[in-house]
Amino acid sequence: MFRAARHLGSLARIGWHLARHDALFPLRNIVGLTPFLRVARWVRPPAEIVVGLREGQRLALALQQLGPSFIKLGQALSTRSDLIGEEVAADLSTLQDNIPAFPGSEAVAVIEAEMGVPLSQRFSRFEPVAVAAASVAQVHFATTTDGTEVAVKVLRPGVEQAFARDLDLLLWLAEQLERFQSMRRLKPVEVVGRLAESVSFEMDLRLEAAAAAELAQNFANDRDFRVPAVDWLRTSRRVLTTERIRGVPVGDRAALVAAGHDPKDIVSKAAGAFFAMVFRDGFFHADLHPGNLFVAADGAIVAVDFGIMGRLDRRHRFYLADMLLGFLTGNYRQVAEVHFDAGFVPASESIDAFTQACRSIGEPLMGQPLEKISVARLLSQLFQITRTFKMETQPQLLMLQKTMVLAEGLGRLLDPTVNMWALSRPLVEDWMAINRSGPARAMLTAGEALAGLERLPALMGDFERLLRQLSHGGLSLDPETVRAIRGSESGRNPMIWPLWIAALALAAMAIAQLVAATH
Repeated sequence: MFRAARHLGSLARIGWHLARHDALFPLRNIVGLTPFLRVARWVRPPAEIVVGLREGQRLALALQQLGPSFIKLGQALSTRSDLIGEEVAADLSTLQDNIPAFPGSEAVAVIEAEMGVPLSQRFSRFEPVAVAAASVAQVHFATTTDGTEVAVKVLRPGVEQAFARDLDLLLWLAEQLERFQSMRRLKPVEVVGRLAESVSFEMDLRLEAAAAAELAQNFANDRDFRVPAVDWLRTSRRVLTTERIRGVPVGDRAALVAAGHDPKDIVSKAAGAFFAMVFRDGFFHADLHPGNLFVAADGAIVAVDFGIMGRLDRRHRFYLADMLLGFLTGNYRQVAEVHFDAGFVPASESIDAFTQACRSIGEPLMGQPLEKISVARLLSQLFQITRTFKMETQPQLLMLQKTMVLAEGLGRLLDPTVNMWALSRPLVEDWMAINRSGPARAMLTAGEALAGLERLPALMGDFERLLRQLSHGGLSLDPETVRAIRGSESGRNPMIWPLWIAALALAAMAIAQLVAATH
């Protein structure tokens, strides 16, 4: 009861704020709320600052002013164009963590508490004024005791408690919304759950450091894309220290040109890096807004802020490559077959009808100039029609779609005449030719079979234990069966031998596949 009363007070404040920004539209489909929305609009007329703005723009502005937790909520919703619509999702994707900085003295206190030593034992110089501030942390420039220039990211004091309080409110609200039939398709509890999962990851900067180190390792031999090195000695749960990078913000086109960089060349490098992250490695930076990318003096793109990362396993990478090439070549049957083969669309649905739906998305793109084609929009429309065909949500692909929206926006900002997906297409086709060839598929199948065989002894042991438990579990078994299950005095179970024979047969099949794949 106390929880509900507390949250109702907070909810009234939020509703008042949304009404001021004319951003109550997400609630208009709830039965019984229409009169309330009309009254709210009359009591609290929209402010002048939102006049002429689209719905998504008004909601983004309201969430930004509500504070850090609601900014994160908007960023999470920006990946769900299948639920809130393409235009609103695109507007929410512009949300940035532009939050006032906290005092440098508090940052020093956090660092000393985490390091267990005075600041001077780790840094010879520490700039008290933050150079960037977001909802979870802020960044200060410093110099280590060995003379290395670094960037120090420090969690906001009390940020864990603040997010926990707001997330509890959002979860309570989501639970109330799910009581309405019209809101269940939006899966509000699931959205808040994913938001909580993302925030908990960002609250431990050691995890971000590990993500940065993994991405750096993946691009160790790449001259066009770099990741700042992590200083592990000066990194902990609430502090992350990396080498300081120097460069021009990728979103400042005029400064890039003035520094002698070619925007088309930068787009090309960004496309190559994005392809490598998604297809080659299956591990990508999922927050590629202009504030997180810089261009170094040598022309390399340098990324920062690795709190939000995405992963794609090999199966999803194959799906994505097949689907994109199918759309770009007008082979809509291939697009449909990819979805059915991957199990994304139930076999009970009509593949012909799904092919027709895919054609409705792809045909408007045919004959269009490459710079007019948006792959992010294509994915968004695909996710919307798949709801009709009972396709389950694929979280990895939703995060990728959000990243594509940001990457496309970045490419068009640098050079509107260049399409970064057209630049990536030859790379995707080459990758497909190598990784989807007959020998490659055979090797993959053989590898999966051998991996399964490695798990067989453990499975056999589990099965044997299960049989022994059944023999003592009160089931009605005849004496001969019990003796067979117990086996000899040495503990060996003769009933297991047929299973081992089957395992050897599987091993022979896997070896045969492996031999065939190498010829």
